[in-house]
Amino acid sequence: MKKALLCAVVALPLLGGCVISVNDGDADAHWGSSDWQQQQRNNRNYIANIDLNSAAMTVKDILGTPDFSETFNHQGETYQVLFYATQSVKSDGKISKNECTPLVFKSGRLVSVGDSAYQALIGKL
Repeated sequence: MKKALLCAVVALPLLGGCVISVNDGDADAHWGSSDWQQQQRNNRNYIANIDLNSAAMTVKDILGTPDFSETFNHQGETYQVLFYATQSVKSDGKISKNECTPLVFKSGRLVSVGDSAYQALIGKL
C-alpha cells in the first residue's frame, strides 16, 4: 500500500501536463457550429433583402467567396450563378449545392434568385 501511494505521489508531477481526450467524432462536428449557423443565417437575411440588378462584385464583397460558382454563355449573354450556403442541417464539413441558394447574374447584374431561377437558366441551355 505504501509503495503504491509513493508511486502515485512521485508520478503526480509527471502527469500534470498530460491531457487525455476521448471523443466519438461528434465533438468536431459541433465545434464552432454556431459559426456556420450564423454565417448561413446572415446569408439568408442578405439574400432575402437583395435587390435585383445588384452587381455580382458587390454581392461577393458582402457575402464573400461563394461555395460554388458556374458561368454560362447563352445567346451572346454571360450568366454567372453564385451558390451560397443557406440551409445546411448539420456541420459535417461538406456543403452541397442543395444546401445553397443560387444567385443568377446576367452580364454581372442579378436577374433572379433561388433554385427555380437556376433550373430555368439550365433549361435554356
